[in-house]
Amino acid sequence: MTELTAAAMRITRLESFTTQDVGFVRATCEDGSQGWGQFSPYNADITAAVFHRQVARWAVGEDALAIDELVATIGEREHKFPGSYLCRALTGLDTALWDWRGRKERKSVCELLGGTPRPFPVYASSMKRGEITPEAEAERLVRLRDAHGFSAFKFRVGRECGRDQDEWPGRTDAIVPLVRAALGPGATLLVDANSGYSPAKAIAVGRMLQDHGVVHFEEPCPYWEHAWTREVREALDLDVTGGEQDCDLAVWRSMIDGRDVDVVQPDLCYIGGVGRMLTVARWAAEAGLPVTPHSANQSMVTVFTLHVMGALANAGPYVEFSIEGPDYYPWEQGLLRNPPRAKDGMVAIPSEPGWGVEIEPSWLERAEYCVTEVSA
Repeated sequence: MTELTAAAMRITRLESFTTQDVGFVRATCEDGSQGWGQFSPYNADITAAVFHRQVARWAVGEDALAIDELVATIGEREHKFPGSYLCRALTGLDTALWDWRGRKERKSVCELLGGTPRPFPVYASSMKRGEITPEAEAERLVRLRDAHGFSAFKFRVGRECGRDQDEWPGRTDAIVPLVRAALGPGATLLVDANSGYSPAKAIAVGRMLQDHGVVHFEEPCPYWEHAWTREVREALDLDVTGGEQDCDLAVWRSMIDGRDVDVVQPDLCYIGGVGRMLTVARWAAEAGLPVTPHSANQSMVTVFTLHVMGALANAGPYVEFSIEGPDYYPWEQGLLRNPPRAKDGMVAIPSEPGWGVEIEPSWLERAEYCVTEVSA
C-alpha cells in the first residue's frame, strides 16, 4: 500500500442518501473535497440510523487520511454494540474515505492499494433457487455464456438454511448434471448451499458435486457451525468455501487458524470496509488460503471488490458477478451512471480516480437524506 505524504485533512460533513434497500455516503473535508461510499445493501435505512448515531458522530472532525485507525477507534468507542449493523455502517465511512483519497491523489483505489486496474475474470452468479427450474437455469447460463463470454458459473443447491431439505424434492440432483451437460466439460462450476445442510448431508451432496466436476462448494453448513464446515472440508476434495456473513475479526481469525474452509469469502460491505477486508486477506495469505469475496449484487460492492482483488497477491481466480436483473433486484436499477459490464468473461477494474463510478443524481434526489456535520 502506498504511503500518504499529505497533511491531515479534517472531515467536516457526512451525508447519507438511503432507501430501505441501499444507501450511499458522501464525505466532505475541510477544503471542500468529497468522496462517495456505500452501506451494505438490505435494511440500509436501519444502517443509516446506526451510521449517524454511532459512526458519523465520532468521525466528523477527525483526519480523513487515517482511515483504518478511525474505523478501529469507532469500533472501540461502540464496543457495547458489535455486530452486523455497526460493520455495515462503518463500510459507508470507510469506502467514502477511500474514494476521497483516490480523488485527491488522482489514483484509483486499486492503485492506492498497490494494484493495477485491468480486466479481471468474473464468474456468472445466479441468485435464483425456487424462482427458476433447473432446465431454465441451464438455458440462461448458456445464453449468458454466449453473450458475455463467461467461463465460470455459480448456481444454487439445497435450500437456504434448509435443514437438509431441498428447495423442492429432487431439484439439486437434477440441476447439477443439467448445468454440466448444458455448459460442457470445460466450464468451471461453483455452487452455493446457503447454510443448507448437516455435515452428513453436505458430504453426500459434495461427493455428487465432485462426480460432476464442481470445484467450489459454498457455505454447505450453517455458517455459524464452524466445526461442521471443517468436517465437510476434510471429507471432500473440492474447495469448501465460506465467510460472507462473518463480520467479527475474532471469528475470522479462528476460522482461518482452524482451516475451516479452503477459500475465504468476506463481503467488503458486510465486514466493515476495505481495511478490515485486507486484514482477513492478510491472515488468509499467511495461511496459504485464497480470497474469493462475496459480491452478490450490482451495487457498488462489485466495484469495491474488483479494486481490492486487483491488489491482492492471494486473490482467487475470479470476482463474483451477479447475473440478476430487475425481476430479482429491482432496487439496483438506476443506481450508477457507469455500472460494471462483463465482456469476454471479464469486468474492467475502473482506472479513474477513487472508485471510478458515479451515482445517478436522480436516484440521490429521491433518497431519504440525513447529515452529521461539525458544529459551527
